[in-house]
Amino acid sequence: MSQTSSQPEITDPALQPLPSGGWSEDMHILADACVVPPKISALVQPAGVLYSDGSYCPEAALWRKYRPITIAPERPRKVRKSLQGRWLWGGVLWAHFGHFLVESSSRLWALSRVEEDIRGILFIPKRPKVGDVVRGYQREYLSLFGSNLPIHVATRPTYVEELVVPGQGFGLGKITRGTGKFRQAVHSRFACDVAAEGAEKLYISRSKLGLGKGGLLGEERLETLLEAEGYEIFHPQEHSLAVQVARYKAARKVIAADGSALHLFAMVGRADQEVAMILRRSSGANNLLAQHVESFCNRAPVVIGGLRAEWVPQAKQKSSRLSFGELDHQVIGETLARLGFISKTTGWTILTEAERNQILQDKGLGGQAGFVEAKPQKKRGEAA
Repeated sequence: MSQTSSQPEITDPALQPLPSGGWSEDMHILADACVVPPKISALVQPAGVLYSDGSYCPEAALWRKYRPITIAPERPRKVRKSLQGRWLWGGVLWAHFGHFLVESSSRLWALSRVEEDIRGILFIPKRPKVGDVVRGYQREYLSLFGSNLPIHVATRPTYVEELVVPGQGFGLGKITRGTGKFRQAVHSRFACDVAAEGAEKLYISRSKLGLGKGGLLGEERLETLLEAEGYEIFHPQEHSLAVQVARYKAARKVIAADGSALHLFAMVGRADQEVAMILRRSSGANNLLAQHVESFCNRAPVVIGGLRAEWVPQAKQKSSRLSFGELDHQVIGETLARLGFISKTTGWTILTEAERNQILQDKGLGGQAGFVEAKPQKKRGEAA
């Protein structure tokens, strides 16, 4: 596809992909491409796609916010692996569920244009030690996207007879809103055959993941209070993606702790569904999550900053995927009642010091081993 010089801000692959289009909706076909997997495990990795002459293909890079996190690799001296036929470049295959949904799916918008002419989808691993493992949920996701094509994970430099490289239509950053082509592909292909099944009120929980995986101190009490209001407590990691999607389609009111599950919800959610997202950390990742829901569902979620405190790792005292939030049930209850998610606030009280300490003790964090308490700062746009 041709590029024009009139819009360098969106057609230049040396700049971040944008939802308004440009190179993020472009598609390139490379003959005798060389795919180079990463050698090191790091956020930014030399890895990606080379043209037949050894020059770098920047359209194949994975961008996160304002920079690519795959950068030009050295041309391999010897390439012993090869794939015949035409393949679709899938990019980086993440094992992490949320990053897989957002970053490993970003080029699947091109499937409807090339799926009859390709042998399969080609990825490189994020972590070299993981190898060519393809997890069940990754295969299921691609199946829900309407593709049962083979998945190949290149763990060594590989020549590809012909490689189709679509632009990055989704991801983390401005591109979180998705390009028009990516959103259209999701709405027309993803989980269209999965029927709605489940309760009209749904709470998407993280309580069984543990505090050490970005949990919420006091979430079990929150679940009890929501059950009294008629909410089904749903633990998505215990179910197939198809079951998760069925629940998300059925619910009219959805409350969830911010996390990866809402990325999947956003791909099937609708404007007539009310969504409340309870923050579990101060990290800016929740802003991108809210943008994803708003852009794909045509309705912004309510963001509730109902944290009494945030517990961060003592060794690295900053909000991260390892920190966990302590809920302020009173603030959450008052906000949910005001917005019509619950009918009453009786019992929605702050944990006492004794209750908090008992929960920490029960979860093996007596004395807050390895964590320190930090007061969260309220972010602009929070309902609470």
